[in-house]
Amino acid sequence: MAKINFYLLFNGNCEEAFNFYKSAFGIDFTFIGRYGDIPPQNGMPPISEDEKNKIENICLPIAEETVLMGADVCGYMAQNTVFGNNFSLYIEADSRGEADRLFAGLSTEGRVTMPMSEAHWGDYFGMFTDKFGVNWLINVRKNIG
Repeated sequence: MAKINFYLLFNGNCEEAFNFYKSAFGIDFTFIGRYGDIPPQNGMPPISEDEKNKIENICLPIAEETVLMGADVCGYMAQNTVFGNNFSLYIEADSRGEADRLFAGLSTEGRVTMPMSEAHWGDYFGMFTDKFGVNWLINVRKNIG
């Protein structure tokens, strides 16, 4: 069964916000990735020096089944972000089959931003905005088939 978590977007202050959340919940991060950690991608512009230290992905487990995640919007993502609607629902699927089924169903008549594929961190990942304007991220961890 898939799990749903919140994914928050920030305009350069993601690390500050998540340090605040970390302090409030009293829990440590399970992952912090920066844009500078991303290897060069074919067809994508290089990451600017001023964006390399910004947060690409951060995870704070706030309960057994709930993870608060976030990132700073940079580059191509920044132009499509509307603050006040700067969140996505994040689904952690149990299998690639489940991820593909959910992606196909939820993205119908929507706008696919990234089709389901191997991500640079090794997981099977995709993202889209559904026909109602809700942003979705779907992921299957690399150690799960």
